[in-house]
Amino acid sequence: MNPPGHILVAGASAAGLGTAEALRRKGYEGRLTLVGEEPEPPYDRPPLSKQVLSGAWEPDRARLRTAEALDALDATFLLGDPAVALDVAARGVRTASGRTVTADAVVVATGAAPRRLPGQDGLRGVHVVRTVGDAMALRAALTGARRAVVIGDGVLGAETAATARLMGPDVVLAGPQPAPMTAQLGPLAAGRLAALHTRHGVRLRTGVLLDALLSRDGEVTGVRLSDGEEHPADVVVAAVGCAPGTAWLAGSGLTLDDGVVCDAYCRAAEGIWAVGDVARWHHLGLGRTLRLENRTNAGEQALAVAGNILGDERPYLPVPYFWTDQYDVKIQVYGLPSADARAEAVEGDPAEGRFVVRYDGARGPVGVLGWGMPRQTRLHRASLVDHYTRPLEPTAT
Repeated sequence: MNPPGHILVAGASAAGLGTAEALRRKGYEGRLTLVGEEPEPPYDRPPLSKQVLSGAWEPDRARLRTAEALDALDATFLLGDPAVALDVAARGVRTASGRTVTADAVVVATGAAPRRLPGQDGLRGVHVVRTVGDAMALRAALTGARRAVVIGDGVLGAETAATARLMGPDVVLAGPQPAPMTAQLGPLAAGRLAALHTRHGVRLRTGVLLDALLSRDGEVTGVRLSDGEEHPADVVVAAVGCAPGTAWLAGSGLTLDDGVVCDAYCRAAEGIWAVGDVARWHHLGLGRTLRLENRTNAGEQALAVAGNILGDERPYLPVPYFWTDQYDVKIQVYGLPSADARAEAVEGDPAEGRFVVRYDGARGPVGVLGWGMPRQTRLHRASLVDHYTRPLEPTAT
């Protein structure tokens, strides 16, 4: 198979840049073009809700590569000019400026966009955390603020609440789960996380949704929750999940269903691949489609997509992994702990604040969680490999 003469990557964040870098590492010498929505050079998103938000890092420190490294990639970067349409047959991408770029292969890497709260648009004092600009605006708002409310109790909401609390304001963290991150951690570890936030002074409001944003003269003044409680706030953070960046693909002919639907090789159509937060691919080890929103997947999937573009034809079979840092605790999760999995502490002791939990399903171990024990957690990952990397079905191309 001859490599494509020109590869176009729509999206210039971690997944898009990672794909371009992997292509070069694998020996690709053809033309590379990256089209990006944001004008800034590619940067990392995990630090935005932690180091950048707190002020421990200035934004430049979150950049993924130096200017010299980007130059060495020998790629054309069209930044600040997002993709707005895709012609699948011609493998052409039209950008917001009206430019059309055609290529022999196209990689969709347009990430995800934060969902917004009802009544948020046009209301000052309500923030999201997705871009460097978002993090800097929230940092400025939290500096000197007395009260903050975070709506959403997943990873981003919990991280933002922890960082905000360390910056000084009183913080309320509200969401529908029985404890923060229950869906990602399971009840045992989520309960420990709830206790951690409470010890640091965060007020948890669990099992609730937002009923309304309260405001005066175009400025947010607080929230009313679905149980009727009202909480005054100088700052409100919306952390209610993200929607995959597929709006620009409407009418393209690609299958869109909570992401760009791909086969086991992350291929959405002939000559079209998808990678990162926007990609929903068929995970042969699980026998179903999967979309992951985390930094690790962006890098691992980029490597797989680059190889498949160049002819590897290998299904993408990762063991999912994410981590979160909150206060002085690092939590790592391998696999996909399910709500019905049996959780057992296999190292350490949850009561002492250092432990590893294994989650067992019908086919054996499905997840491993480590709380302050990174080395031991990595060792227990080995128990998951067969579950995720052994295909349940033939790998037909």
